[in-house]
Amino acid sequence: MAGGHVPVMLREVLDALAPRAGAIYVDGTFGAGGYAGAILDRADCRVWGIDRDPAAIARGRAMAGRYGDRLSLVEGCFGDMDRLLGEHGVARVDGVTLDLGVSSPQIDSPERGFSFRHDGPLDMRMGQDGPTAADLVATTEERDMADIIFRYGEERHARRVARAIVDARSHGPISRTSALAEIVRRAVPRSNDGIDPATRTFQALRIAVNDEMGELARGLDAAERLLAPGGRLAVVSFHSLEDRAVKAFLRQRSSGPDGSRHLPPVERPAPSFRLLGGKAIRPADDETRANPRARSARLRAAERTAAAPWPVGGHTGYPTGSAARRGGSV
Repeated sequence: MAGGHVPVMLREVLDALAPRAGAIYVDGTFGAGGYAGAILDRADCRVWGIDRDPAAIARGRAMAGRYGDRLSLVEGCFGDMDRLLGEHGVARVDGVTLDLGVSSPQIDSPERGFSFRHDGPLDMRMGQDGPTAADLVATTEERDMADIIFRYGEERHARRVARAIVDARSHGPISRTSALAEIVRRAVPRSNDGIDPATRTFQALRIAVNDEMGELARGLDAAERLLAPGGRLAVVSFHSLEDRAVKAFLRQRSSGPDGSRHLPPVERPAPSFRLLGGKAIRPADDETRANPRARSARLRAAERTAAAPWPVGGHTGYPTGSAARRGGSV
């Protein structure tokens, strides 16, 4: 794989997508190109790789040269995949895969500011536009900061962390990952599970900076619109927020909304997906031993039916867009 990167649950993702000759697939989180390359190697098909990170697109150009016109790269957000491909004349595809969260090249690059393990600028942007994590830390009110850390990091000491951040920034800007990590570590008691106390706060800020839950909601809707009948969707998530959102979306779209016996029956749209398996698939033990980052991964997959797409939005249960950046609810 590119740069020695091995994508998580590659075999399981390929089994879910079942690549075939002549088909068109979307790798909506291109990253290091692991899934895209494996799909192209499995079948004589075409792949569109999408990534909001210009560095990922730049790295992918050498890979695109190996596959010729079978691999096309597009810079942008996967939540816009139907619009982005439509601009290239592609209206239907046979498979979409998403590998959610931060990519290995991003987290392994200190200058990107995603990791508390290496000192770097407090950035965390997957693209190169919009406010950084340092901006968020500098301007967010304490209450909203606590809300972001609690919602997106599931940090039970969120109020204590927010208070510590606000106190620290009163003495000067928090502009480095190492500085923020130390502030959090002083505020959060160290647990016995070996997880760094800064983990949940860094996750929360990264999700807020990149509007990841909003992007996921838009991406699932876009995949529903773009997939042809019989097309496959395979989504790998790495934390409970993402997995719950994907699970809720696919269960709703595969069976229709649950009605209440206390309310009049409502007309439900026809199921737009058929689940491929009832539960999330977890990585095999040999993979987690070889790659500790795979331990929290979950794969959910479904097949598109011939039914019309459902109305957009309202399925994640988590704040998106400007509400997410405010730490509010919708």
